[in-house]
Amino acid sequence: MIINFSISNYRSVKDKVTLSFEPENSTDLGDYYFIEPCTGQKLLKLALIYGSNGSGKTTLLKGLSFLRALILTSTRDKHEKLNFWPFLFDEKSPKDPSKFELMFIANGVKYFYEISFTTEAIIYERLDFYSPNKSLVFERTTDQERQLSFIKFGAKAKIKKSQEAILEANTLWNSPVLNGFLKTNVDSNELRNVTDWFLKVLKSLISPNTSFEHIISKGLESKEISKNHVVQFLKKADFKITDLTVEKKVTEYSGDNEVVEEILKVLTKRIESTLPSNGSMFSAVESVETIEVEFQHSVLNNGMVSKYNLPYKEESQGTQRYFQYSGLLDQMLRNPSVVLIDELESSLHPDLVKHFLLLFLVNVKQCQLIATTHYRELLMEREILRDDVIWFTEKKEDGSMELFALSDFDSSIVRDTTSVFNAYKSGKLGAVPQLSDYYINLDNEAE
Repeated sequence: MIINFSISNYRSVKDKVTLSFEPENSTDLGDYYFIEPCTGQKLLKLALIYGSNGSGKTTLLKGLSFLRALILTSTRDKHEKLNFWPFLFDEKSPKDPSKFELMFIANGVKYFYEISFTTEAIIYERLDFYSPNKSLVFERTTDQERQLSFIKFGAKAKIKKSQEAILEANTLWNSPVLNGFLKTNVDSNELRNVTDWFLKVLKSLISPNTSFEHIISKGLESKEISKNHVVQFLKKADFKITDLTVEKKVTEYSGDNEVVEEILKVLTKRIESTLPSNGSMFSAVESVETIEVEFQHSVLNNGMVSKYNLPYKEESQGTQRYFQYSGLLDQMLRNPSVVLIDELESSLHPDLVKHFLLLFLVNVKQCQLIATTHYRELLMEREILRDDVIWFTEKKEDGSMELFALSDFDSSIVRDTTSVFNAYKSGKLGAVPQLSDYYINLDNEAE
């Protein structure tokens, strides 16, 4: 689980900002908000980020998702550039390294990881663990002129000298040591713990355009996701859905099915490199496997309950989204994870957003959820939200992002009796757009 995460010189972030999951000195709603991933370390399991469009709130989620991809995705060669932008709205920042710092707990052990990089190379990287005192796992530096990485290992890292040299040789100057470990036949308990955390616990960003229906459907079909749980969540959300069916279908390719042929063309592009040089374009793919989900709706007709099935694609966008969230919630009930959702309320009625958050807070015990939202009416729910889980982003005069929590305000601005919704709506807390009037001067329109 994440203790805190800091970024600087990345996208809309210029100066260092830090998102923290360490709770303020209050036990309020502790049964619902606190998790304890290791002895003596209480953490919050929710962060809701508010801010106007373009203020940088999504940058925090994209930063975590980028870090995950950087560690898990292998670079092809020394000349491949890292796909990101530093802060661009001044002369100095585009030339300076970007930097991430992450303190987190993996498998009951606390780690601190930091990495700085440009689009061309990893400049510096370090991993420490606490047992209980801080100990070095590795420190990596880079000779940018010679494009070489050098790694110093800590005394407690427990890596054989011969394996240290192999790992160093497999760590390109534009690739993290953690990625080099994933490509190397080397064993290290600490490195394995950390890379497993990035792979299995930290999840990729879910944006408003992200559909993960196929993942949920596949999980239902394989029984990795509980159908009973998903149906129960949908029932509680008042969709009038009483059951669902999941069916795997295999469509054979006959050569005269235009739809299947188009699908196969897309699939074979992805596997083209694995085909034999003299093989047919479609020789590796003879069928297409799909998983179809249908929802059973129970409706009242003439005093009698009738049941009708509706395919997933015919359901409303809100129903589809909540179905996906229901499968996600089931996974969070089963497995420790850090889930990133941009615009949590996308396609959902406000009451459903609140319902989903309450399901998460009441039932999920070993996960964290970081979400951006514009749903400001949720701020009225003072009895279910702690001040230290509400964050705001604001664009400063220089175009960079500022991050602060509701709990950062002193009692002169926010008291226990303060309406946070009214304070935010009026601009008292910042993080709202500064809009101009509604009039447009059409007389000076360019010829």
